Amino acid sequence: MIIEPMTLWLAQTNAWIVAPQGPGGECVLIDAPPDAGPIIARLAELDLRLVALLSTHGHIDHVGGIGTVVRAQDHPVPVHIHDDDRHMLLDPIAAAGKMGDFLGGMDLKAPEIIEGLDDGTRVSGAGMTFTSLHTPGHTQGSVCLQLEIEGAPPILFSGDHLFAGSIGRTDLPGGSFNQLMASMAEKIFPLDDETHVLPGHGPATRLGHERRFNPFLIDLAQDLRS
Repeated sequence: MIIEPMTLWLAQTNAWIVAPQGPGGECVLIDAPPDAGPIIARLAELDLRLVALLSTHGHIDHVGGIGTVVRAQDHPVPVHIHDDDRHMLLDPIAAAGKMGDFLGGMDLKAPEIIEGLDDGTRVSGAGMTFTSLHTPGHTQGSVCLQLEIEGAPPILFSGDHLFAGSIGRTDLPGGSFNQLMASMAEKIFPLDDETHVLPGHGPATRLGHERRFNPFLIDLAQDLRS
């Protein structure tokens, strides 16, 4: 099985390639930064057939390459994003803020097939099923994507909700620290300690490790006990 991050563009955003059968099979992509060329090249190198693209949220460093990636395929590829962040995918320049200064010459046309993600939505592709957990706080449409693999610990693609040692910023439009922590308490805290957390930036971690050492989760646990 391939679960491979590609860390791309100015923001060092992780795009995750997930291919359960390895090279030559089907795959799902989690997020696509504006630097789409290396993603397209890697899919071709591994002879992978992209069957779905899942977006954790609508910030430009996660969606800027989506249209380019899906149009590079020789077949239609559905793109899944929460409805509250769909406008960012449809008009990424308007949503990019100051980062828009770095997008000149890029193909930012929206993909043709856009499907919604809501809390509990299950998306199947490449023989896998991802469950969407709506976790607003970084953006209103932020989701984490849970993947169960038989015989292995669960995997959580956490986008910019939870990082190794930190959490997503909440000072951008649509962000709310209180909302993010409420989402954390309701959707993420109940998950198993062995859950692999594969974030939108930085290294992978485990949820149990974050409970013990992430200051935001330590404070949250104390709040939940009081």
